Amino acid sequence: MAYQPRADRVTPGDHIRVTPEEAPVIPAMLYAFAPLHKFAFGMATGVAGALLMAAVTVAGLLVPGASQLPLYLLEQYFEGYSVSWAGVAIGAAWGFVVAFVGGWFAAFCRNLSLAISAFIIRTRAEFENTREFLDHI
Repeated sequence: MAYQPRADRVTPGDHIRVTPEEAPVIPAMLYAFAPLHKFAFGMATGVAGALLMAAVTVAGLLVPGASQLPLYLLEQYFEGYSVSWAGVAIGAAWGFVVAFVGGWFAAFCRNLSLAISAFIIRTRAEFENTREFLDHI
C-alpha cells in the first residue's frame, strides 16, 4: 500500500488519490491556499515601495509643474526626507521600511485568517462526521 498523507498535511508536492473529477482542482487549491512567506512578501512590497518613493521624489525634482505637488508634507512623516537629490535615497529607504512592514503584516494577517478558516471548516466537517456517533452505540 502506498503512503497516503493526511489530508490536513497535504503540500503541493504530495501525491494523493482523488477521483478524476477532482484531479484538476486539488493542485490548484493547494497553491491557492498555501501560506505566504512573510519575509519574501515584505521584501517584494519593500522594493516596490522604495522604487515608488524614489520615482515620486525624482518626478518632483525633474517634471515641470510638479512643484505644485505637496511632497514637502512627507517631511513630517519621514525623518531626514526632503524633495532633493539626497531626499531620493532617504525617501527610498523610508519607502522600503514602511512597505516592508506593511507587506509583512499583510502576509501575517492573510496566513492567520486562512489558518482560522481552515480550522473552522475542519472542525465543522469533523463534527458533521461524528454527530451521530452516540446514536450507533
